[in-house]
Amino acid sequence: MNPIYVVTDVEVDGPTPGENSMLSFASVAVDEQAQEVDEFEAVLDRLDGATSDAITMAWFRSQPEVLAAATLNPKPASDVITLFVNWVRMLPGYPVFVAHPISLDGPWLDFYLRKFAGIRLLKGPWVGERLFYEGGMCLRSYASGKLGWPLSKCDPEHYPPEWMGYQPHSHCAIDDARGYAKLLATLMTRS
Repeated sequence: MNPIYVVTDVEVDGPTPGENSMLSFASVAVDEQAQEVDEFEAVLDRLDGATSDAITMAWFRSQPEVLAAATLNPKPASDVITLFVNWVRMLPGYPVFVAHPISLDGPWLDFYLRKFAGIRLLKGPWVGERLFYEGGMCLRSYASGKLGWPLSKCDPEHYPPEWMGYQPHSHCAIDDARGYAKLLATLMTRS
């Protein structure tokens, strides 16, 4: 089977999975020909017992449209994760998790997958099922290597808008996932 890249962005109400909640996330699947295949988007109920980080929420309050997008019509996290797992498993290829950076989005998805589906995001030395192939892909690191740029320059504000499909980096999960998917496609097709 060929790889299918699941480019994912999360929006959260604090820095720590479990102590804080993932408010929303979105994924865009891209095949190895750099073509978009499908999308997944969800808004989740906050975790029982979790709190919202004051600094994070102050930023959200300064961006009311972003807060609205991340909190409108939330669904139970267990239902969302079940739908997401089924969506990933139906993709036409072996799924590779991609995030910009993986160190932010990856731990959140891993926490929610373990909590609500009993599986891991990525493969490791432990026994158990994983949803994605091997170690995943850090899009920021891939951009740095592909472009020869320092990692600190690999940020949406520095990429030419056309590389991200003119998709604004709005901090709405689906907007950002679409932009990052376009960035991945751009980098995949660059020589």
